[in-house]
Amino acid sequence: MIRTSVLKKKQLNTQGLSNAAKLDKIFARPFIGAMDGHIDAVSCMAKNPNHLKGIFSASMDGDIRLWDIATRKTVRQFPGHQGAVRGLTASTDGDVLISCGTDCTVRLWKVPVLKMMDFSDSMEDVSKPLAVYVWKHSFWAVDHQWDGNLFATAGAQVDIWDHDRSEPVNTFEWGKDTVISVRFNPGEPDVLATSASDRSITLYDLRMSSPARKLIMKTKTNAISWNPMEPMNFTAANEDCNCYSYDARKLDEAKVVHRDHVSAVMDIDYSPTGREFVTGSYDRTVRIFKYNGGHSREIYHTKRMQRVFCVKYTCDGSYVISGSDDTNLRLWKAQASEQLGVLLPREQKKHEYLDAVKERYKHLPEVKRIVRHRHLPKPIYKAAALRRTMMEAERKKDERRRAHSAPGSMPVQPFRKRRIIKEVE
Repeated sequence: MIRTSVLKKKQLNTQGLSNAAKLDKIFARPFIGAMDGHIDAVSCMAKNPNHLKGIFSASMDGDIRLWDIATRKTVRQFPGHQGAVRGLTASTDGDVLISCGTDCTVRLWKVPVLKMMDFSDSMEDVSKPLAVYVWKHSFWAVDHQWDGNLFATAGAQVDIWDHDRSEPVNTFEWGKDTVISVRFNPGEPDVLATSASDRSITLYDLRMSSPARKLIMKTKTNAISWNPMEPMNFTAANEDCNCYSYDARKLDEAKVVHRDHVSAVMDIDYSPTGREFVTGSYDRTVRIFKYNGGHSREIYHTKRMQRVFCVKYTCDGSYVISGSDDTNLRLWKAQASEQLGVLLPREQKKHEYLDAVKERYKHLPEVKRIVRHRHLPKPIYKAAALRRTMMEAERKKDERRRAHSAPGSMPVQPFRKRRIIKEVE
């Protein structure tokens, strides 16, 4: 009799824990809305560090727009580019927007000051560039120093520019392949990382006359993002469906391999807290990873969303914005089940209690299964199953080769080192 009552009590406790996890699923409404206005694929985005509600976007037809996230409307347009805009960035003070593209020009724009709830005057206004710098080759990316007056462009080489100079103040080149992304370090203003079409990731220091270090991988890296809270670490979005987190001081192996995508990862951006990052992929999904987690904690997708080319966290870390091939920007919650608006103290305490319960009992199979489960579109589900089959076949093949080779001739290589070919200094 006593034993039966104890079992019933345990059952009720487990059911209560499961319900705490299920409530998240019931209230998960991550998609907030779409921002439409572009007439071609969205190619890149940039945050406005001076204004929490502002986000810049650019498309393949040369159109650049400033959006107000709260109203999901265009505030200002910046026409002028004659080809695809490949790079967007804002200066540290948020006063200047820098764009570059395939028309071989770098353009500097004055960023308008957004006034609270006053868009009637500036709605759909058109801005003229402050300066236009024409150069010899097309550009693929641009990034501004976190603290300083310099910005870097990527193309046939890495060029360092000053706002007031019409020609680069410095140029770096290592090899003849096109550089496709560039990112300045948030902690050390003179350090930047680039990725190129020769599958390399290169670190540069502006205080030196030549590049510092180069890492060559088996597949191309499409984008790089530095961790703002741990500026020595960066994560690379790769063509092989994975993201690789590296320590810039020790490039011979990845710290963490983040897997789950089933097609090339096109863009990546860290949350301001440095604890999570968001990725956008060619497989038409957006995923959110923990900075030290091997698998994504969240996946976002819609029926209409096509290949995702750019993603950004908002400056407060509460929302995620994705830009895709279907000309739309989409606004998502960073926490899928988060309640929007003002919460009463009792509601806030209830949410905190449920979060604490889930955190404490996350190891229980019943809770873990509910928390981890996600509904996937059928093409993604089938592609993931096929990918698992291929990886398992590759693992078995390696085991058989090792079993039929001389002892020690085929050492076991960890996955964190397997995709790296060599490091050059």
